[in-house]
Amino acid sequence: MRRADRLFQIVQLLRGGRLVTAKKLADKLEVSERPIYRDIADLQASGVPIDGEAGVGYVLRGGFDIPPLMFDRGEIEAIVLGTRMVEAWGGEQLAEAAREALRKIEAVLPADVRDRIERTHLYAPGLGLPPELRPRIDSLRDAIRERRVVAMDYRREDGNDSRRRVRALGLYFWGGVWTLAAWCELRRDFRNFRIDRMDRLDILDERFPTDPDKSLHAFMAKMARD
Repeated sequence: MRRADRLFQIVQLLRGGRLVTAKKLADKLEVSERPIYRDIADLQASGVPIDGEAGVGYVLRGGFDIPPLMFDRGEIEAIVLGTRMVEAWGGEQLAEAAREALRKIEAVLPADVRDRIERTHLYAPGLGLPPELRPRIDSLRDAIRERRVVAMDYRREDGNDSRRRVRALGLYFWGGVWTLAAWCELRRDFRNFRIDRMDRLDILDERFPTDPDKSLHAFMAKMARD
């Protein structure tokens, strides 16, 4: 967890109005108590109204809001619509991450600004995304992040099937269709694969090395040339 995220989480955990010990904070955030003491001191020094002391516990005084999180109507609508689009068309893990991000934003907004979220009438129904594709999106995200080779049975547009081994480089959403940008070992070239045409998908333990000529940057440069 990044330190900025940990500082935010500490503020959120202290909002309940009860004393929370450094040990409980450390257990919740999966760190030792030493960085918790340092984080609390830094938050206090920056003006966050945290009362308490080491060995006793800490509490956040009521009425505290983080002032930079002030959004106008257009910004609120963009955030809400983006969240709803990810919920509707993303993988299961992405959908939950989007919901959690919006909850964190709501938690630190003043009440009048928070009401704008409820009044945002922009939606992104995900009726066109088959449920079985959601875990596939999550699996491919993991493969991209961990640079793992992907093996799949793929149905081409002409109906022919082929077994492919690819280096997963990036995922693209085209308004109803997700595609995987990849380096295909069979074709020895970059290819786009629609995830709804992948009949069998295996994320292998095999990791591929970094290669500038077979990277996402190289893929995008080739697409721009073509």
